[in-house]
Amino acid sequence: MEVRLEHLTKHFGKTAAVENFNAVLDSGELTCLLGPSGCGKSTILNMLSGIIPVTSGKIYFDDRDVTDLEPADRGIGLVFQNYALYPHMSVMENIGFPLEIQGKSKAERQERAAEMARLVHVEDFLNRKPAQLSGGQQQRVALARAMVTTPKVLLLDEPLSAIDALLRKNLQIEIRRIQKKLGITTIFVTHDQDEAMVMSDMIHLFHDGRIEQSGSPEQIYVHPATKFAATFIGNYNLPEVSKFNQAFGCSLTHDDIAIRPEVIMLSREAPQKAEDMLVTEGRIISYISHGNLIRYTVDFGELQLNADVVYGNHLSYEEGENVYAAIKRKQIIGL
Repeated sequence: MEVRLEHLTKHFGKTAAVENFNAVLDSGELTCLLGPSGCGKSTILNMLSGIIPVTSGKIYFDDRDVTDLEPADRGIGLVFQNYALYPHMSVMENIGFPLEIQGKSKAERQERAAEMARLVHVEDFLNRKPAQLSGGQQQRVALARAMVTTPKVLLLDEPLSAIDALLRKNLQIEIRRIQKKLGITTIFVTHDQDEAMVMSDMIHLFHDGRIEQSGSPEQIYVHPATKFAATFIGNYNLPEVSKFNQAFGCSLTHDDIAIRPEVIMLSREAPQKAEDMLVTEGRIISYISHGNLIRYTVDFGELQLNADVVYGNHLSYEEGENVYAAIKRKQIIGL
């Protein structure tokens, strides 16, 4: 189902939480609303669900205007950040509860709940209460409950924020697998750029209630449109152009530039000269291990840049060591 938002606006008193938001979310795709806390992304999800009314604008599911419909009449599934499972109900009862509200028979509820439990891999816990489950298992139950009525649209409001890092990565992949298998149009709210990159077909990056940039994960990562996008998505270096020109002996004319840490090549020996390559000398002033890579901070006098190197692919550099840094001109992004 296609979701279309036209001039969507939400004011709380004199404060504009969302201002004139327009988007088309394609049928069967997973769209992430990404941004820092307070940027308006959860407000949009709440308007989509019908939990809060819109101030102005329209919400369409395909060509059906759902702007003023009650949540139960929209055909959505919703997973909250805190899962909102019923503590007195078993896993089976929690998953089947939306079907009970719809008046389905006990046999049908149990059959459908068992089917959803198998899909999210909690079929061995059907008789347990939520308190007897881990955080990851509770998240899976909440997802199964949201999907048991076969919703046309699935809304996920930071459902993985309270889960430890390793399990979170596994559940990101699992949610993506289920979403693709069922073909449900899904809107996922997160403030985690890595999560958005792993899970999304499309990302809408928010800043102060407005879209800063929209595109596929690859488009936003490789071609940030603004300083905010470059800072939030890619850990870009954002050097002053005049200081960069001085350090690298060039004459870039952009007002602002952005450089990804992984495109800065470090070496102990001077690289061969090439027309498309900028090269200069610097000094390692610090480094931090990020597991699969090492991030070096290199000093070039009036300029400092971060450079990422895959762990194990080089002889490690020490603090205070002099190095050469090389950057291809085409990998410097003008903003």
